[in-house]
Amino acid sequence: MGIYEELKARGLIAQVTDEEHIREMVNNGKATFYIGFDCTADSLTAGHFMALTLMKRLQMAGNKPIALIGGGTTMIGDPSGRTDMRKMLTREDIDHNAECFRRQMERFIEFGPGKAKMINNADWLLKLNYVELLREVGACFSVNNMLRAECYKQRMEKGLSFLEFNYMIMQSYDFYYLFQHEGCNMQFGGDDQWSNMLGGTELIRKKLGKDAHCMTITLLTDSNGKKMGKTAGNAVWLDPNKTSPFDFYQYWRNVGDSDVMKCVRMLTFLPLEQIDEMDKWEGQELNRAKEILAYELTKMVHGTDEADKAQAAARALFAQGGVSDDMPTTELSADEIGAGITILDLLVKTGLAPSKGEARRLVQQGGVTANDEKISAFDRTFAANDFSGDFILKKGKKTFHRVIVK
Repeated sequence: MGIYEELKARGLIAQVTDEEHIREMVNNGKATFYIGFDCTADSLTAGHFMALTLMKRLQMAGNKPIALIGGGTTMIGDPSGRTDMRKMLTREDIDHNAECFRRQMERFIEFGPGKAKMINNADWLLKLNYVELLREVGACFSVNNMLRAECYKQRMEKGLSFLEFNYMIMQSYDFYYLFQHEGCNMQFGGDDQWSNMLGGTELIRKKLGKDAHCMTITLLTDSNGKKMGKTAGNAVWLDPNKTSPFDFYQYWRNVGDSDVMKCVRMLTFLPLEQIDEMDKWEGQELNRAKEILAYELTKMVHGTDEADKAQAAARALFAQGGVSDDMPTTELSADEIGAGITILDLLVKTGLAPSKGEARRLVQQGGVTANDEKISAFDRTFAANDFSGDFILKKGKKTFHRVIVK
């Protein structure tokens, strides 16, 4: 089985152009391909997993990845799947986010001479002269076709800004530039990017001739992983300072029964033969599959030691009803407790709620437990002596947090 057949067997491929060319290129290690990452935050998320593992798989098969950092496109903002405009970031914010991305990508991709490259599209997009750009590529885009594109659909309902309307042209220009300057012959992206990506393929062929061998593949997910159900990664970060290894493990341990084997197949590097056997598992055996998924992905992001700790902590918590040192913990001083601390303040201080308003909503919905006591009153207050033993806050059914007072 070639790598292309493996990608299909893992359920990763959604749409392609020139499938036979793609098959021949990637199976023989001849593809130089790129995937774009706009720098909208200072960490990648669980939703980026499919793209990162895809790059790793293809590199292992001899192909050359380009991780394209969107220093230029981030300044415009991708409208795909959006009902409102993205927050405008400064150049300094974007540069900082790009550096954070690099450190996280190095866990998946091997960069260096003859290996993978990381390139920032700010290097060419920010130097473009607007009139010259219009003359060079403007005639290659049909406004009628652009307005019908899926990537603009939701934004059209509230009003698409001219700023965002240019995003397709910028993304298309990326492929055009990389094709000419880096020998990049293939692009991958989320299925929601299909129209944007086709724009790049068509631009190359219109400018350089129909025989220009450039190919497009989209993955069976959108750019944030949302088609994978539970695996949409908007709030689950790869940065351990934003999502602890324990919480990261728990996130994957708690995927739905209907999603777990799909995630194992798409995201892990377990042999397909082993996964085919796991596909037969039912009932309680699915919990074993969830543990395997959580462990494998935590190991990829945070290393074996952290994965071992997270798994031990989760087993102690759920299987034995115990408390592990690796459970997320917040230390408070006696001064912070004072004469007593309310449940709302406690939820905010531990980070289980971003604000008192959100904490109030959690309590109102019956989603908060403190030391096995279901909390129903907003003014429920805890004194210093309540924290003398293990004090465990629980949000919902699956998020646990320990509080220590010193």
